[in-house]
Amino acid sequence: MERSLVLIKPDAMQRELAGTILSRFQQEGLRLAALKMLHIDRDLAERHYAVHAGKPFFNDLIKYITSTPVVAAVLEGEKAVERIRKIMGATDPARAEAGTIRKDFGLDIQQNAVHGSDSVETAEKEIKLYFAGDEIFDY
Repeated sequence: MERSLVLIKPDAMQRELAGTILSRFQQEGLRLAALKMLHIDRDLAERHYAVHAGKPFFNDLIKYITSTPVVAAVLEGEKAVERIRKIMGATDPARAEAGTIRKDFGLDIQQNAVHGSDSVETAEKEIKLYFAGDEIFDY
């Protein structure tokens, strides 16, 4: 059973889409193992997006993700990472397949409504950034 981190990003929060987006994952058989709303501070944002440090868009990315509260969730299921990536769609909403979250709700490549871990290894690291072990539930 794989787990993945999902973040409902500021643009989706501002448009009150958190419940709609989470329900898409649940409708596809992914189980909610953890959930919280938080305001990401600069330190957490820099650790989360460390792979992009030094890139031209890094500061804009940090400013964006810290602009409003987000919803962080841990979803689990068979091949969760792969399934979540498919449900989300391509990073650029203009290139995402019809019916995906980013195609339906994304505004542009940065304001694309949702983040999901890109690998099992990344998911393990990202989940630890946002959740303590006792905040993740088996039921």
